[in-house]
Amino acid sequence: MSNPKWIERIKTKWNIETDRDFWLIMLTYSLAGMAILPVKKTIFHLVGINAHTPFWVVVLVYIPLVPPAYQVGLIFFGTVLGQFNFVWGQAKKRVIFLSRPFRRT
Repeated sequence: MSNPKWIERIKTKWNIETDRDFWLIMLTYSLAGMAILPVKKTIFHLVGINAHTPFWVVVLVYIPLVPPAYQVGLIFFGTVLGQFNFVWGQAKKRVIFLSRPFRRT
């Protein structure tokens, strides 16, 4: 049975050769996404954010703390599932993309 077209497009775009690697990468992203929820709750508790905290404060805490924690989770789960090279490559691309506005030309 062949894969749906969207899977083949992703495999081509990400240069993934096997279906097994594709599903391990999907599992890596899923686990990292689920793992960040208790981490976010812990970070917010440590910083003192609760239901009465103004939204702008929540955003100011969330942006610099939660996405890097998610990246650490991605690298951790990618390593455990044998997809470190892929996840590390994606992380490097993301850092380069996000640093573009801060580069001198």
